[in-house]
Amino acid sequence: MKTLYRLGLLVMWSGVLPVQAVVPDSTLNMPFRNTGLSFEERVNDLVGRLTLEEKISQMQHTAVGIERLGIPAYNWWNECLHGVGRSGDKVTVFPQAIGMAATFDAPALERMGEITSDEARAIYHEAIRQGKVGEQYKGLTFWTPNINIFRDPRWGRGQETYGEDPYLTGVMGSAIVKGLQGNDPKYLKTSACAKHYAVHSGPEVGRHEFDAQVSAYDLWDTYLPAFHELVVNAGVSSVMCAYNRFEGQPCCGNDRLMMTILRDLWGFEGYVTSDCGAIDDFFRFHKTHPDESSASADAVIHGTDLECGSVYKALSEAVRKGQLSEQQIDVCVKRLFLIRFRLGMFDPEEQVAYNRIPYTVLESEAHRQHALKMARESMVLLKNEKHTLPLRQQLKKIVVIGPNADEPEVQLGNYNGFPSRIVTPLEGIRARAGAEVVYVKGSNYTTALPDETAKLAEAIQGADLAIYVGGISPRLEGEEGDAGKEKLDGFKGGDRTSIALPEIQTAVMKQVKTAGIPLVFVVMSGSALGFEWEAEHADAIVQAWYGGQAAGTAIAEVLFGDYNPGGRLPVTFYRSDKDLPDFLDYSMVNRTYRYFQGEPLYPFGFGLSYTTFKYTHLQCPREVNTGDKMEVSVKVKNTGKVAGDEVVQLYLSHSEGEQPKPICALQGVKRIFLQPGESQEVRFELKPEQLALVDDAGRTICSPGRMQVYVGGGQPRYSTTGLKAAVTIIGDTCILEE
Repeated sequence: MKTLYRLGLLVMWSGVLPVQAVVPDSTLNMPFRNTGLSFEERVNDLVGRLTLEEKISQMQHTAVGIERLGIPAYNWWNECLHGVGRSGDKVTVFPQAIGMAATFDAPALERMGEITSDEARAIYHEAIRQGKVGEQYKGLTFWTPNINIFRDPRWGRGQETYGEDPYLTGVMGSAIVKGLQGNDPKYLKTSACAKHYAVHSGPEVGRHEFDAQVSAYDLWDTYLPAFHELVVNAGVSSVMCAYNRFEGQPCCGNDRLMMTILRDLWGFEGYVTSDCGAIDDFFRFHKTHPDESSASADAVIHGTDLECGSVYKALSEAVRKGQLSEQQIDVCVKRLFLIRFRLGMFDPEEQVAYNRIPYTVLESEAHRQHALKMARESMVLLKNEKHTLPLRQQLKKIVVIGPNADEPEVQLGNYNGFPSRIVTPLEGIRARAGAEVVYVKGSNYTTALPDETAKLAEAIQGADLAIYVGGISPRLEGEEGDAGKEKLDGFKGGDRTSIALPEIQTAVMKQVKTAGIPLVFVVMSGSALGFEWEAEHADAIVQAWYGGQAAGTAIAEVLFGDYNPGGRLPVTFYRSDKDLPDFLDYSMVNRTYRYFQGEPLYPFGFGLSYTTFKYTHLQCPREVNTGDKMEVSVKVKNTGKVAGDEVVQLYLSHSEGEQPKPICALQGVKRIFLQPGESQEVRFELKPEQLALVDDAGRTICSPGRMQVYVGGGQPRYSTTGLKAAVTIIGDTCILEE
């Protein structure tokens, strides 16, 4: 009988050994095996037993097994942007991150994180049972969420984010971190990761050599708040440093970002991983380092514990050259093993409750229902002329058109897994319509198709309505290398060179309108599109994002009134490219709703409903002392005839003070459900730093002066239902953070 160490689970095994590492008898009484000691004591003991080469072998994402100590191999690289990604198992796939941001529903996103971590645990333990130790995308360390600010709609990876607003990004990012990491006082359920740190949001082309230059104001006002929220308040266990440079230094070897802010000011004690290939960039593209050993040494010195890549193999040479010490390597290795211990990988199975999650949870009915719930909640009704929606029941013939009407994989976005069943918009409409449904593709995304004009002309004859399902695709927008491989007008290397809806799609919709039948435009995209003609001429518009496995069902439910849409835009929809500054410019001047001086096509926070809401009884203090919190409440009533969700949004605007300031800034949000005639009091508690402003030096300062509080269903500039109140901040100026 031998004692077998199965990827951290001690079990008894007799017979033929699988590929897992065997725990030698000589190690069974070593302190790192003693579950009665603290994780820190056990990690210190384990790392103290490793050779330099063994330590270095643990600092690459493909950590090798150490047979003499019974340490199994482990692959750190895993993804769960909107459900477990790339594992090869059939999993539940939720809307793309930008779609989940449109729900403005943090509790729902936290539940999504719980479901994803349930499925991740099940996949991990099934991999153990199958002997797949160290296989990629089977582990428990996830490089999610992406909390970069979606500052420019041309960025292809913006679909992975929670939008353009720092506050909303922090709220939603914190929610998924809590769902992924669990609430066990001792063990992590899975490990979440805040990425890409920092000042990283395109372009994709050049990201390996780009030097992001921003003011101290923009750094602290826009680019860092979400990272601060996840690191300091949500307890995220990992951070990924970005490809680009910041102020001349690569992010993974950056004095200010990695040392001064992350480790010293914020006190981050988790592990930092490089983005994949980012250490190569030090000497290949940034040209800040001459070779592999100097790049590796500098990254480690700056606290990059793990490399996604293979350059860290040069660390042994770096130690020999005196570029860093073995003790500095020890710090990194201890952080890495601490995560693995916190995940329960070195404890008996029965001690970790998460080990009991069965493989049968994958795609369970409850999980599928939550994917449908989030798809429903993500739908944003942008236009509804003359109450075109919900569709009337007496329709006899509906024509469904467009390149996204029946393309199932488009709904999955990027960094995705694969479910057993994907419902496309065409399938959802056919299942719900109770009428003849005729499908014509009409065109590709950017080019015409032979004979489609004639087919469409024939199809729309005698039709009561046309539903055009268009937009773009994750094959056109996304990460460098994954998208934009074809040379098409408007797209380059995963990014867009224009935000305009491709002209061919507008041409197809013009053909429909010429026929004189109502036109409903369903937009599937991971970013804001410019479609001025459609905004003026379509009878109804629904922004549906990349809605996951249940997108088709959710779209049909919204169109036919089975579900009242309540999603809100997490990004500004600009009218055209003329509204956008240079893509390379990281200044926030005239960017996002907080600083944009123009007139958007559709503003951040906007979304229509099939019912109406009334706000009354706004309660907030007339005065608040600098450095104090503030409570605000409002009463919301559904004054229409249809039950529905309202997204209650609280914005602050500062009218006084010399320091720079946003036009307005979201500082509170709650999504509520109300029956017709039902009322609910909604309360917000604002922290002192939410009432403050950032100065030119990047300090968070609460100064005396006047401030406007607005609570409503959208921004104060574009919502007519909300209420305003003036608040005076009194007392002495105080620095809350610097």
